[in-house]
Amino acid sequence: MSTAVTRHAKPIAISVIGLVVVFGLLYTWRISRSGAAEHPVMPAIPVSTIRADPRGVAEELQAVGSLQAVREVMVAPDTSGRVTAINFEAGQVIKEGTVLVQLYDAPEQADRTAAAAKADFAQLQLRRSQELAPTGAEPRELLEQRKAEAAQAVAAVRQLDARIQQKTIRAPFSGQIGIRRINPGQYLTAGDAIATLTQLDPLYVNFTLPQQDLPRLTSGASVQVTVDAAPGQVFNARISTIEPRIDGETRNIVVQALLPNADRTLKSGMYVTTRLALPATTNAIVLPLTAIQTSASGDSVVLVQGANEEGVGKAVAVPVTTGRRLGDDILVTQGVKPGDTVVTAGQNRLPPGATVKISTAALSAAATPSVLSATASAQ
Repeated sequence: MSTAVTRHAKPIAISVIGLVVVFGLLYTWRISRSGAAEHPVMPAIPVSTIRADPRGVAEELQAVGSLQAVREVMVAPDTSGRVTAINFEAGQVIKEGTVLVQLYDAPEQADRTAAAAKADFAQLQLRRSQELAPTGAEPRELLEQRKAEAAQAVAAVRQLDARIQQKTIRAPFSGQIGIRRINPGQYLTAGDAIATLTQLDPLYVNFTLPQQDLPRLTSGASVQVTVDAAPGQVFNARISTIEPRIDGETRNIVVQALLPNADRTLKSGMYVTTRLALPATTNAIVLPLTAIQTSASGDSVVLVQGANEEGVGKAVAVPVTTGRRLGDDILVTQGVKPGDTVVTAGQNRLPPGATVKISTAALSAAATPSVLSATASAQ
């Protein structure tokens, strides 16, 4: 009896175990489907990238500026008087000391003649006293008086000479005279404008650069200057002065260069563009501006890490420190290492840790040039 029961119980147990296994598999399958519905597998997001290869950067600073005469003055009289002669033509190049305008000085000349005669007589009296005083024929007090009178007479002549000199208006330095603003016979008062006098060779080139460029500036450095009025021509200047203070509002520094202008092609006040070549930066990391994400916490880029042969990897945002802007590119001084793969387009829609796929164009892109020629513009 027990043997028969045992014989019938074994198939039943096997059936029960089979049912348990089947139900277990069904339950596991349903759970896995439910989990897949809650956490669907997202496809890799396509992105454009660039490999961060170190390169040399031949850099230059560019700024706008203006030309200024080394010496420029509005010629004007120091005293009043009527114009009796004008000895220049507008636009004429003149030498230092050239008489430009003569004011009426006949009264001063007459006074000077009288004063000179008095001075001669005073000198004669002084010499006589100098001969007689030592012999006692004339008191010493009279000798001292003669000395004072002679000195006063000479001073009167010098005073009149100065007044006459003021009536003769001369060029204070060599240069080109501007438009004449007076006419013969016109009465001038002190300070009335006669004409501008400008020294055109050499000229100053004044321009400003951001304060962070100060360490790159050296006195004597070459500066290329171009001007719209002379298309196709490049003029060479050299830095002569670097302002010893930074502007408190703009945080810019004023730089002045000296520009030869022997043919006087350039004029004071012209608007110019300046270019200052800098030593090439080696092993620089240069990225497109589109790769940089800017926020309140600073700049960052998105790297593709762990990419397989198909270009599928994980997006990781890293903070970076940027340097000078180079046209459509920018120097990255910290945060990106040589060989890193940097996302240049599509990073704005990437969630943290997203799976990305590097586009075919980026995978097959040609190597970038080893030297980048770039211009940094002063703002």
